[in-house]
Amino acid sequence: MALPHPVPRFTADDYLRWEAEQPEKHEYVRGEAFAMGGASRRHVTISLNVASALDDALDGTPCRAYMADMKVQAAEDEAYFYPDVLVTCDPADHRADQFMRAPKLIVEVLSPATAAYDRGDKFAAYRRIASLQDFILIDPDTRRIEHYRRTQANRWELQEIEPEQPLQLQSLDVEIAWQKVFRNVD
Repeated sequence: MALPHPVPRFTADDYLRWEAEQPEKHEYVRGEAFAMGGASRRHVTISLNVASALDDALDGTPCRAYMADMKVQAAEDEAYFYPDVLVTCDPADHRADQFMRAPKLIVEVLSPATAAYDRGDKFAAYRRIASLQDFILIDPDTRRIEHYRRTQANRWELQEIEPEQPLQLQSLDVEIAWQKVFRNVD
């Protein structure tokens, strides 16, 4: 009887080289790569709405919004994710080709398949990013926005954004209307 062959684990450098050659996107967590599924029309619409609003609001500042095809390093060489939207104000990030290291804001649009992971292990990894000030979860099905903000005491405070209430991002001095987030979703 043959013994199972262990699957070799990727180092972070191996993953980054391998991922650059792949036609599909893969996230990386502690030595393993995970294929990313496609996004729904509503998911893409919300991501674009948020990125567009941020892009307009950040014009003339050192901060820039990036969308789904830009990775972020979350937990030094242990995890690389593709957030739906991220904002960084770091000049080194603006020159990066493969991944960002210093996001101030990360937005994830939830799907039934990823909601628990986005709220759990992924958010735990994101919290290890020292520069991260705001983490937003958007649920297209319930039209719910959850805004987690890092406090001065380095704790994460949750604010649920009620319908018609704007999303206020104090760390970026930006406000996004609730209606704009969900524009053209249905």
